Amino acid sequence: MAYNELVKSFEKIRSYMRDFYVYGFKTRNDFNQKSLRSYDDEKRRIESYLGNYMYFESSGDGKRVFLSIDSREVAHNPLFKAWKAKSFTDGDITLHFILCDILSKGASLPISEIVAEVDKYLSVFENPMTFDESTIRKKLKEYEKAGIVISEKASRKMLYRMAECTDILHMTDMLNFFSEVSPLGVVGSFLLDKTNEEKTAFSIKHHYITDTMDCGILCELLCAIHHKKCCEIQILSPKTKTEYQYSIVPLKVLWSVQSGRHHCMGYNNARRRIESYRIDHITNVKQGDVCLDFDKYRTRLDDMEKHMWGASVPIVKDKLQTVSFTVFVNEGEEYIIRRLEREKRCGSIEQIDKNHYRFTATVADEWELTPWIRTFICRITDISFSDKENEERFKNDIAAMCTLYGIGGEKV
Repeated sequence: MAYNELVKSFEKIRSYMRDFYVYGFKTRNDFNQKSLRSYDDEKRRIESYLGNYMYFESSGDGKRVFLSIDSREVAHNPLFKAWKAKSFTDGDITLHFILCDILSKGASLPISEIVAEVDKYLSVFENPMTFDESTIRKKLKEYEKAGIVISEKASRKMLYRMAECTDILHMTDMLNFFSEVSPLGVVGSFLLDKTNEEKTAFSIKHHYITDTMDCGILCELLCAIHHKKCCEIQILSPKTKTEYQYSIVPLKVLWSVQSGRHHCMGYNNARRRIESYRIDHITNVKQGDVCLDFDKYRTRLDDMEKHMWGASVPIVKDKLQTVSFTVFVNEGEEYIIRRLEREKRCGSIEQIDKNHYRFTATVADEWELTPWIRTFICRITDISFSDKENEERFKNDIAAMCTLYGIGGEKV
């Protein structure tokens, strides 16, 4: 089969981009899920989108390929290009432009007139394509669902007309911002393409672009949440490469501001409990029927969030863990207090004396807090974990760091 840069299934290219270009630790020989020829085809396909950002590193195991993107030099997320390479048939593209031209005049037309107009367009060709009424009707329904076409019933006939276009030329700043920071920023990127605007007023320091590949999955989950529907999801384990299927009720999407990772909080119908699912591990989402108990599960999740720091869900209240630490704040360093208040989430802040403030949180998993706690490491005068193994692990990490930097000598 000849190489083609267009893609039929985005899930396939999503997997390659993540394994080989985002993580960047695999060589060609490490790829054993499909043939090496398939790998070569996908590699060339991705190179056509991201060739300017691809780099190679040679090692004893072979050549590793990875992406390197400097947010100071890149105005727009380059991973959006993969979404704009969907394949189509000759019939799809031909019928698309004919229908758009017929309906562009603004009139509302019945299906019979549209079919007749399509035939007129095609009659000028020597070997014209043929489209029956059923095919044209399905295409119009597809465009109606996408918001391109509007249908309205007049008497016994269904009339179709083109939806009104919105002037977006004055929205470029808003679209530039939305496309780079929103979880579904690819929508803003598609709209920006219509403005031919290349410049942007924004430069983002912590730019999490890997979630671009999860936009399709995320959109399905958000639609299910909006309509309170159940879903069948498929999850691929990154370690065992085993695929699992679950029936869940999606309740909320959590987005980490530290890693950019998305989690879907959902009620597992088989296990009868709320669980967390990493969206980058979900390979397929199929919406089902409306869940009559959606509001009940959502209220339960809201109650759980009182003890959630990240995506770990408290199963039993008796198993909640408590972490507490005290920081020293000098005179003129009130910004530390403001930061504690701003970032405390489900925790609480207590002033002990003029220079000491204690943070306390009761959570499902106290170890989730450790990356954040480490950012105060030079100010911490006392720390306590209810799980003493976690406390010992935290202190051993600090001791190892002190040894590494040659500080040592003092007990942590």
